Amino acid sequence: MVFLLTACQTSQLTYLPSPRVAPSPETLFTSLNLDQDMIVQGRKGRWKHRPMEPRYITIHSTQNYSQGADAHRHALALKRGALRGRNSLGYLTWHFTVDESYVVQHLPTGERGEHADFDGPGNRYSIGIEMCENAGNHRGRTVDRTARLAASVAEAHDIPTSKIVPHYHWPRHRYTDSPHKNCPHFLLDNGKPGPTWKAFLARIDYYRAEIQKSPNAKNLTAKMAFQTFYRGEENPTFITNMQRYAARTASRSPGS
Repeated sequence: MVFLLTACQTSQLTYLPSPRVAPSPETLFTSLNLDQDMIVQGRKGRWKHRPMEPRYITIHSTQNYSQGADAHRHALALKRGALRGRNSLGYLTWHFTVDESYVVQHLPTGERGEHADFDGPGNRYSIGIEMCENAGNHRGRTVDRTARLAASVAEAHDIPTSKIVPHYHWPRHRYTDSPHKNCPHFLLDNGKPGPTWKAFLARIDYYRAEIQKSPNAKNLTAKMAFQTFYRGEENPTFITNMQRYAARTASRSPGS
């Protein structure tokens, strides 16, 4: 996907690294460095079970600039119930946090989080992804890893790119003066989706197109394996199997 932008509509994503080659869904997944470190079921932000069939993916930025506030540190905070919220759950929760090196999953994608718009559709139907902003974290690598994660999760759940949205998309009706949050602020232009957001979606579409070239992308059994994993169902060998398959795919690639 190519966007033709005028001089006054230039994307601000010039700091992104070059996109990776991802010849298969397994290769893309392995590149994420994903850890599942879930909030304990029945406790803190999962004290009650709230099933969800995801229709959207919502992209956020943490706005936590503290030293060391990376993806694993946010996982610890969520498990401890340190992030309270003025909502029906009493806690803030979301599904994934991304930093320059890792993705950490906190909630199964089949469970509702509290990250967007209180009792609105953003919480009821969307998977929440937070990007880290801690001191020393490389923003370009974080944004690119987020694009890879969004592509993988969207493919697993059949979510079109048009339904990958910024937090800004969901109005928070309790905030009558500013219902649309400037989030993720570094992917918006003047506080709204514009050329920078379009460039981010183009990076997601690049990765989706890459993995769709693979014959395995059309394998429903393989697709369900990804969805089952993201939904948090037990599969202790999934990551190992993905690593082995990705290695075989790489060895068969031209020039390997």
